[in-house]
Order: sequence, then C-alpha cells, then structure tokens
Amino acid sequence: MRDEYVIVLDFLPHGRPSDRRPEPLAQVIGEKYFNLLEVVIKDGVKVKPGDRLYIGEGKREEVKYIKGRISYDELTGFAKTELENVLEKLVDTNEKRFVEFFNRAGPITTRMHSLELLPGIGKKHLWDIIKQRKKKPFESFEDIKARIEMLPDPKKIVIKRILMELKGEDKRRIFVAR
Repeated sequence: MRDEYVIVLDFLPHGRPSDRRPEPLAQVIGEKYFNLLEVVIKDGVKVKPGDRLYIGEGKREEVKYIKGRISYDELTGFAKTELENVLEKLVDTNEKRFVEFFNRAGPITTRMHSLELLPGIGKKHLWDIIKQRKKKPFESFEDIKARIEMLPDPKKIVIKRILMELKGEDKRRIFVAR
C-alpha cells in the first residue's frame, strides 16, 4: 500500500550525521496509509515540517527519490513530537474514514472484536457502539461521543491507536500499512 502524498515531519538539510553521502533528507508520514519514510529532497528545494509532498508515480516537484521505510524509533526527536500534530490533522481531514471504521468494524475472532483494539474500548463500550450503530450509522466523532456514554474522545482514541501501530506495540494493524 503506497501513499501518493506525504507530510513532512522533519527536514535534515545535510542528512544524518552518520550518512556517508550528505544529502537533504526529510522524514515523512504517508497521508493515507501512515507509512513512515525517508525521502531525499531535490537540490535547492527547501521543505519544512507540515509540508505536503507528492511521492506518487508521476513527476515529483520536491522529492528526488524515496530512500526507504523507517521505524518509529528511527525518527528524530523533533519528528516524534511533530507526529502527533500531523496525525491530528490527518485524522480530522479523514474523519469520515475513521467514523466508518466505528460503523463497519467486525469481529476478529469469536472472542475478540476489532473495535476492542482501540485503546479505551472494552466489552461495555463495544456493545454500546454495536447497539447504537444498528439503530443508525454514526456520522461524526461528535455523534459517536454524544451517543456512547462515558466513551473517551473517539478522535484521540484513533490517534492513540495509530501511534501504537507505528511504535509496533501491537502486531495487529487497523490503520497503518505493513
């Protein structure tokens, strides 16, 4: 699963100190599949955290090439702090996609439901969500919050889950591509 667009988390104009060949490097996260990547930036191009870059098949304006995937642990300290802000914006922008997850998520096994993979959702919330979505599908995070008693903020739950997946804290993936 490839991302067409990425968001810059950190820009290293001279690359990493350990690189043999210094070249401008950006640590980025995919807009749709949340792939963590390092991309080499074209000479003379300056990017900053929060910039949206095209990395698809066509002509790329800023990106020379994709260096490769990286793990959460390989992110710079700055990129890690920026990550949560970027995820918040991405989840806001794609709210419909995540609300659909609440509407469509199904069981993984006879004992485990995919909604239970979300932090803060146990059996009680699970059954409340299932009951409510049968009556009428959820339309927004606000709608979920209003209809499910005592549920932590659904947007924050989704962001927390994405971070867990990026950090490798759970082998199951809901939102992050492998």
